[in-house]
Amino acid sequence: MSEKRLRIAVIIGSVRDGRFGPVVAKWFLEQLREHSDLEVDALDLIEVPLPMALPAFGAQPTGETAEVAKSVKERLAAADAFVVITPEYNHSYPASLKNLIDWHNVEWHAKPVAFVSYGGLSGGLRSVEHLRPVFAEVHATTIRDAVSLHNVWGQFDQNGDPTDPAGTNGAAKVMIDKLKWWADALKEARTKSPYTS
Repeated sequence: MSEKRLRIAVIIGSVRDGRFGPVVAKWFLEQLREHSDLEVDALDLIEVPLPMALPAFGAQPTGETAEVAKSVKERLAAADAFVVITPEYNHSYPASLKNLIDWHNVEWHAKPVAFVSYGGLSGGLRSVEHLRPVFAEVHATTIRDAVSLHNVWGQFDQNGDPTDPAGTNGAAKVMIDKLKWWADALKEARTKSPYTS
């Protein structure tokens, strides 16, 4: 792996009132901080509200939307890899997350995407499986290893710490190590030969 730090954008996908995402994100961001070779940017979609109405193909957004869109675009473009933290709503992912993906294109190209999902019995796995082909369409590479938090409300105590830290933290470490491998490999490939779709 190269000596230069890899930049990971962590996307918190839910914008629902009462969402559990911030608890999961706080824990996962702590796991990333264990890796001194990573630079982390947490992108909470509730803080960057992109309109659901997309600009016409090829058109640029205007007004306040332009500033929000520019900021998000720059942050995604700067990332070497992504981690998507997503719940499962009605067997799939939140509209806010699809909206973020659809607002962008080249920012995703030839970069790896990992998932931390959460929910009830399924642990958000159906959400992740629906996201994989969406990211494939924007030329991103999703990695196999993921973190899935089943019955998530019992997975964390009142302080937001995992009730089974060995299992939960262990799963995160496996995923992060794989993400770093892919991020480094694809970054080197993009440097040698710019990716074109």
